[in-house]
Amino acid sequence: MLDLSTVRIAFLGFGNMASAMADGWIRSGAVKPEQLGAASRRQDVLEARTKARGMKAFATCEEAARWADVVVVAVKPHLVEGVVKPIRGILKDRLVLSVAVGRLFDFYESILESGTRHLSTLPNTPVSINEGIVICEARHSMTLDDEAFVEQLFAKLGLAEFADEKMMSAAGTLAGCGPAFAAMFIEALADGAVKHGVPRAAAYSLASQMLAGTAKLQLETGAHPGAMKDAVCSPGGTTIIGVAALERKGFRSAVIDAIDAIETRSR
Repeated sequence: MLDLSTVRIAFLGFGNMASAMADGWIRSGAVKPEQLGAASRRQDVLEARTKARGMKAFATCEEAARWADVVVVAVKPHLVEGVVKPIRGILKDRLVLSVAVGRLFDFYESILESGTRHLSTLPNTPVSINEGIVICEARHSMTLDDEAFVEQLFAKLGLAEFADEKMMSAAGTLAGCGPAFAAMFIEALADGAVKHGVPRAAAYSLASQMLAGTAKLQLETGAHPGAMKDAVCSPGGTTIIGVAALERKGFRSAVIDAIDAIETRSR
C-alpha cells in the first residue's frame, strides 16, 4: 500500500490547480516537498514554481512518470490524450489521478492500458490552504488499498466527496466555480459596508470571516441553510429587511441561473 510519508507524486502539467494541490499537501505537513515533482511544457515557468516549493522539476512527462508512484494528470482537457498515450506503458504500474475537467472513467479506459489504476477528480482552489473540495468519480479502477490511500491523501486538502458520473459536472461546477461566486459575494458585502463608512480592509475581513464562520457552522451542525437564515431573522428586524431586498433583486434565482448557464453551455 502507498504511504503518505514516502509516496512520490508527479504532476503532468503544473498550472494553477496543480500548484494549489501541491501547496495544500506541503502545508499539511503530511507530504514533504521532495516527494513532489512536476513536468510542464514551459520549462522556465516550471523551474521557478517548483524551486519556490522545494519540489523536483522534470524535463519530460516520461521522466516524471518513471520517478513517481502517483501521477496527477493536470494538463488542459484537450491535451490529456496527447500527454498520456505516449507514456501509458509507464502509467500501467502507477496510480493515475486526473484533475482534467470532463475527462472521466470511460475516457481514461480508452487511452490507458487495460488494468491501469485510475481515478478522475475535480478539486477546487481552496485545497491550497487545506479547506478545499475534491470531487471524485465513484466509478474507478483503484484497488481497496488505493482507495484508502486516496482518502488519506485528499483528506489533507479538505473534503473529498465521491459522486456518480451523472453528478460530476454539476458537483464540479458547484465546487469549482463556487469560489468565484463566493468571492463576488464577499466583495459586494464589503462594498456595501464601505459605502456606509467601514474601511475597505476591515470590510473584507469581516465579510470573509462571516462567510467562513457561517459555512463552518453549517458543516458542523448539519443545519438546513433555511433554518440558519430564519434563526437570524427576528420579526420586523434588520436582517429580514435585507433578506427581502435580496429576494426582490432575485438573489437566489441569479445564483441558480449561474449554475444553469454553466451546465447548459455546450448543450
